[in-house]
Amino acid sequence: MPKRSEEMLVDLWMSLLLVWITCVPSVSTTPVGGQSRTAQTGGSAAAAAASSLGEGQRLLSRAKRGWVWNQMFVLEEFSGRDPILVGRLHTDLDVGNKNIKYVLAGEGAGTIFAINELTGDIHAMKRLDREEKAEYTLTAQVVNADTDEPLEPPSEFIIKVQDINDNPPQFIEGPYRASVPEMSAVGTPVTRVMATDADDPVYGNSAKLVYSILDGQPYFSVDPNSATIKIALHGMDREVKEEYFVVIQAKDMGGHMGGLSGTTTVTIMLTDINDNPPKFSKSLYEFGIPEDLPIGKTGGKVKATDRDIGENAKSTYNIIEGDDQSTFEIITDPQTQDGILRLRKPLDYESKKAYTLKVEATNVRSEPGSGGPFKDTATIKIVVEDADEPPVFSKPMYLLEVKENAPVATVIGRVAARDPDSSGSLVRYFIDRHTDLERQFNINVDDGNITLAKPLDRETDMWHNITVTATEVRNHSQISRAIVAIRVMDINDNAPEFATEYEAYLCENGKPGQVIHTVSAVDKDDPSQGHRFDYRLVQEAQSNPNFTIKHNQDNSISVVAKHDGFRRQKQEIYFLPIVVSDQGHPPMSSTNTLTIRVCGCSRDLVVQSCNVEAYVLPIGLSMGALIAILACIILLLVIVVLFVTLRRHKNEPLIIKDDEDVRENIIRYDDEGGGEEDTEAFDIATLQNPDGINGYLPRKDIKPDLQFMPRAGQHSGPNGVDVDEFINVRLHEADNDPTAPPYDSIQIYGYEGRGSVAGSLSSLETASSDSDQNYDYLREWGPRFRRLGELYSVGESDRET
Repeated sequence: MPKRSEEMLVDLWMSLLLVWITCVPSVSTTPVGGQSRTAQTGGSAAAAAASSLGEGQRLLSRAKRGWVWNQMFVLEEFSGRDPILVGRLHTDLDVGNKNIKYVLAGEGAGTIFAINELTGDIHAMKRLDREEKAEYTLTAQVVNADTDEPLEPPSEFIIKVQDINDNPPQFIEGPYRASVPEMSAVGTPVTRVMATDADDPVYGNSAKLVYSILDGQPYFSVDPNSATIKIALHGMDREVKEEYFVVIQAKDMGGHMGGLSGTTTVTIMLTDINDNPPKFSKSLYEFGIPEDLPIGKTGGKVKATDRDIGENAKSTYNIIEGDDQSTFEIITDPQTQDGILRLRKPLDYESKKAYTLKVEATNVRSEPGSGGPFKDTATIKIVVEDADEPPVFSKPMYLLEVKENAPVATVIGRVAARDPDSSGSLVRYFIDRHTDLERQFNINVDDGNITLAKPLDRETDMWHNITVTATEVRNHSQISRAIVAIRVMDINDNAPEFATEYEAYLCENGKPGQVIHTVSAVDKDDPSQGHRFDYRLVQEAQSNPNFTIKHNQDNSISVVAKHDGFRRQKQEIYFLPIVVSDQGHPPMSSTNTLTIRVCGCSRDLVVQSCNVEAYVLPIGLSMGALIAILACIILLLVIVVLFVTLRRHKNEPLIIKDDEDVRENIIRYDDEGGGEEDTEAFDIATLQNPDGINGYLPRKDIKPDLQFMPRAGQHSGPNGVDVDEFINVRLHEADNDPTAPPYDSIQIYGYEGRGSVAGSLSSLETASSDSDQNYDYLREWGPRFRRLGELYSVGESDRET
């Protein structure tokens, strides 16, 4: 059979099958609103159809298949009291009372969906939500009711949940914020909102949304389909109203009645554009500025306000017209946008008392197509106020010159200052002594003449910088200062001299004409033409047989030896006086002496030794070695002397005796003293020799240079000593002794006296010991000596105790 005929037969078969499903009343149908679902049996109709397809088509048919499934539908959110019938399954094996049953498996089988095992009816047991799950895939099979053996292979089918309009539109991203420039044209898009609907978009109109504006008219509109918000009013000005709240509604069911809706808010801000010019608050500003206002200080402020904001409100200020525009400048304060008027040149009330300026404020930015930046102008009138100004010097700095030999009181120069005020106060001049600590200069307080107070010396200080002050007589607080630089001019007052203390060396083996040394000179003066020195030998040295001088071309000379017969043994040192003169007016000169030593040199005239002692030393022993040996010997001697001295002091006690302590210059004599008549201390020599040596006792606290002879008639008899007379005589001799200095000393005379009947109690002259002495006689001398005798009469054992 041709291929075209086969396609026509298939189409005819499918059409007949659809008509049969629709018209046969015994086929089960779904509830209201559902499509017909069938399970066609494999009877004679199927066989006839199969035979009409031909042999090739019969090979494609499924001979063992007993049913064919279509999709089933169930309405969501159904809330009836009984389970809802989804559909019925039927197989061609179900004939009469054959023992079969239907089995359901898959998603929701047994929980959401249940099947009648006998009839094949499928019911939904629960309320379904399409937004939760839109479809379920299940498997049906026919099995033996007794043995549960499958009678046919399982077949798969789908149950779809049919949508209803149960979800309103929602704006997930709301609320919205948007902005649009002010003065935008009508129809300018602002922003776009988006709502979503959970209902099925392909079934009915449940998810078909329509947008409308509930609040925000007449300023804005919204496209019902695209939800684009647009400008709806012309000339919307930010300066009038900056913020708008718009309410947008989304409604499903295509906007028809009964549909669900949702809303959102959109906050729309109008952004600024430069559509307002700067504007001065007034057209005329007046300022009073004192004439002593410092340069750079503020003299006044102006302000041009702008209704715009941000960069659109920024303006710059300029002086476009006026008197002497260079005297003032105007700048913009970046924080306050004020125009600050500042002074660029000093003001002088006496020369100009008022200024008139015209200033302009210009926007920094301008909108395209606006014809340029916006501007505004204003007038500023400035009145200069008189102020008491300090004196003004004719020069800010004075340069004066004076010669260093100028006498004291010489007028060096003059400074001048005046009071710039119209009153014209007198001015007094003074030197700031902090700049003239040595008081080198003076100034006349009335006329400003500067005079010399002390002699100058250019070589000490070439410049003197002092500060002169000018003070108003009427107001001492008005002070001005000027610097006076005084240069000290040089005169020829210093003689040239050698640049250093030269010491030349002459070799014994030198040849005649050899250059001994090169000598140069320096001069503290500073002539304008430079230094030029003249050298010559002194008068007595001009005919020097040993040396001569030769002038070089660089203000120096060379000292030359005339012969070669120099020997250290004959003369070791030569002194050559040289006179150095300058070319000043008047010329100055000085005599300087060059010391020339005769030395021993090697063959190539290298100095080796210049001392004559080294010449006579043995070979191999130099002067340095000899000095080292002598130093070692002296050091050894010093060590020996110190060692002996320390050994001697080591044996002496560390405690100083009283008689060696001379710190108070008091001479003490440890005498025993006398008896009852011993009321004064006298020289012990008187006790030993009462009669004296011809009546004279020498003083022991001095050493007279001349031997003092006693005067005649000043001695007492051997037995006629008078203590008062003796003391007076000695005092007279001490006061009138020309050989004795006035020593501050105390003389102690250990004189015992002669009136005691006991005589001397000293035991120094007795030859007996204490054990042999009998002291019983002391008892006879009276009660005073009885106790003394008892003490001396005690036994040896008692004395030891």
